[in-house]
Amino acid sequence: MARGGSSTPSIKELRRELRQNQTNPEIVLWEKIRNRQLDGKKFRRQHSFGRFIVDFYCHEYLLVIEVDGSVHNTLEARIDDAERELILQDLGLRILRFSNDDVMHHIDKVLSMISENLI
Repeated sequence: MARGGSSTPSIKELRRELRQNQTNPEIVLWEKIRNRQLDGKKFRRQHSFGRFIVDFYCHEYLLVIEVDGSVHNTLEARIDDAERELILQDLGLRILRFSNDDVMHHIDKVLSMISENLI
């Protein structure tokens, strides 16, 4: 339970939970970009911007990386994602989205695309 008796978890608690319960594609990508393995750039996982938590974030390049499962294929999720992206872009962030399938089956292409955006 969060402080103050609230049953709503804090953003910090949600980030911790998401880090502890990463999806397989998130684990695969994290293993490739953690510890400055990709072009010597630092990435954070489950980073928050206000009420939004992004999968991965490179502060130096204001680059957000999202890894999306099939739940993002619904019309409602696409609308929510688009609204969220607009808010994040208003903060000066750039967003790259990859499907779980891309990460699991085309990791070299994913890493190349991320690397191309570290400019």
